[in-house]
Amino acid sequence: MKRHKTLIAEDEPLARDGLADWVRALPQLELVACCPDGESALAGIREHAPALVLMDIQMPGLTGLQVLRALAAERGSERTAMPAVIFTTAYDEHALAAFELHAVDYLLKPFAHERFVEAVEHAIGLLGGGDVPPVEEAARAAEPGSNEPLTRVLVRDQGKIFPLHVDAIEHLRSDTKYTAITSKGRSYLVRLPITSFEKRLDPGRFLKVNRSCIVNLDFVETMTPDDSSQFIVQLRDGTRVTASREVSKQLRADSI
Repeated sequence: MKRHKTLIAEDEPLARDGLADWVRALPQLELVACCPDGESALAGIREHAPALVLMDIQMPGLTGLQVLRALAAERGSERTAMPAVIFTTAYDEHALAAFELHAVDYLLKPFAHERFVEAVEHAIGLLGGGDVPPVEEAARAAEPGSNEPLTRVLVRDQGKIFPLHVDAIEHLRSDTKYTAITSKGRSYLVRLPITSFEKRLDPGRFLKVNRSCIVNLDFVETMTPDDSSQFIVQLRDGTRVTASREVSKQLRADSI
């Protein structure tokens, strides 16, 4: 059986020791280093070239995302081969804000041993298939304020975080801090304002009909002007949204 070199980067001693015990118990993994902060994690990845990294995001020195960016800057040398990364953190907003962060998995503390094993098996499967995403793409997508086009959004459901392809998003509705993303009859609440999505969605497919709603035109059934000449946008799921006067004016101009 092939054993995959594994590095743990975790600043909480109890969590680090617990992860180390779980890693040692899996015959597929070989623990090569336990690092208490981001700087030692970066040094350990350079030294040991692990296939798998279990890494917290919020750590002293460098964060987990900063470690990825540092690896991206060094890409091209032998020591910076990209490991499969499983993030372990107590804060789900890091996953939600990262959008297309190409980590193999994202474990929310406290997580069960079963969930840990599931993530590791997924990582090993990707390692076997050579399908680990490039480090520079992961780091770039995680940059705050990134304008990289979205292809997936990370959402949470029943304690798990999973990628939702933007093509499946029917509409997004928001208040000042949260956005509800609707897809296939289900809504996922994301701790981000709608402005975080606006510039990163394909304008040829997604239309911001008013300050708090973006619709996927592929799911729009009709657009009908009301008595005030503002368009009522009706989606296939029955949702009705009133377009702003400015957007309604633009829609009329585009239809001529």
